[in-house]
Amino acid sequence: MSQTYKIQVHDRTHNINHSLQVPDDRYILHSAEQQGIELPFSCRNGACTTCAVRVLEGDIYQPEAVGLSPELQKKGYALLCVSYARSDLEVETQDEDEVYELQFGRFFARGKVKAGLPLGEEE
Repeated sequence: MSQTYKIQVHDRTHNINHSLQVPDDRYILHSAEQQGIELPFSCRNGACTTCAVRVLEGDIYQPEAVGLSPELQKKGYALLCVSYARSDLEVETQDEDEVYELQFGRFFARGKVKAGLPLGEEE
């Protein structure tokens, strides 16, 4: 038998707090949409970081979150498109670029990519 949990979502981009009820066998993003709550998303497959949140309180289960490193998951980050609630939750949306930088910044030590001259041309 399915259990339902109360989810509090702090949408940082729009400075809005949402409250919703989510069954433990439904993705959080899908449940939010069914309740008329618009949250950021892109791929719906757990492969990008558009729907990333930081879990402030509670337990979340996300076995399909391939777009989020195990290290970030351990630090409390989750992808709502492929996450299930395992308790009442409080989460906060994240800026996609911030999460991407946290995850891949060490591989791109020169900083963010800048628009510039075509390859092979020097300043």
